[in-house]
Amino acid sequence: MEIRLAEFADLEAVMRVYRKAKQYMDESGNPTQWDVGYPSEDMVCADISSRQLYVLTDQNTVHAVFFFALGEDETYRKIYEGAWKSDAPYAVIHRVGSDGELRGVMRAIVDFCKKIIQNLRIDTHEDNKTMQHVLEKLGFIRCGIIYLPDGAPRIAYQLC
Repeated sequence: MEIRLAEFADLEAVMRVYRKAKQYMDESGNPTQWDVGYPSEDMVCADISSRQLYVLTDQNTVHAVFFFALGEDETYRKIYEGAWKSDAPYAVIHRVGSDGELRGVMRAIVDFCKKIIQNLRIDTHEDNKTMQHVLEKLGFIRCGIIYLPDGAPRIAYQLC
């Protein structure tokens, strides 16, 4: 497995991975975390342009995608029903999607991100039991609840 910055040439593969990820969420009891069409092609293109979208490949095939950004995330400024474990500079991981063909994808993503910065934050929907389990298995600590700009709650995790 290799992780690299996404390129515009990856757009079709990235959208395919996100469709597969959405299908998995729907089938596993998490149909509302991502609306139909989320993330949009425009959002993916913006993420590629900002050089914050990464793909995980195996034998030149894109199997996973994620957004990774250093610095403060507006939605993480306030946390409810808990507290962050550290206020040190951090990076965020968002919009993780996998086509389900490879095992150990989230571990590879976290290992990649930890080489850049040790303090990581991520959030997920309360119905996304798969992601909650994987994050806790990888050492993330459940810190509380954050709210997205649309008011939707998410369970916030940190690894530091």
